Amino acid sequence: MDWSKWIRQAHRWLSIIFTATVVANFVTMAFGQPPAWVVYSPLPPLFLMLFSGLYMFVLPYVAKGRSAQRANG
Repeated sequence: MDWSKWIRQAHRWLSIIFTATVVANFVTMAFGQPPAWVVYSPLPPLFLMLFSGLYMFVLPYVAKGRSAQRANG
């Protein structure tokens, strides 16, 4: 599997983990003040998704620039 597919798959799994931690956060808030580790648990997957999402956002522009560069010689 190449890097692009691996990063895309990791981004999908991170989004599932992020969603689960947000749901867990709301569930624990229903029972009172949650501990700090529950409140901040969505942040690590969110930051990882930021980097993988930026990579996937930039990827088409880099590919377009490479193909234009090849066409020009």
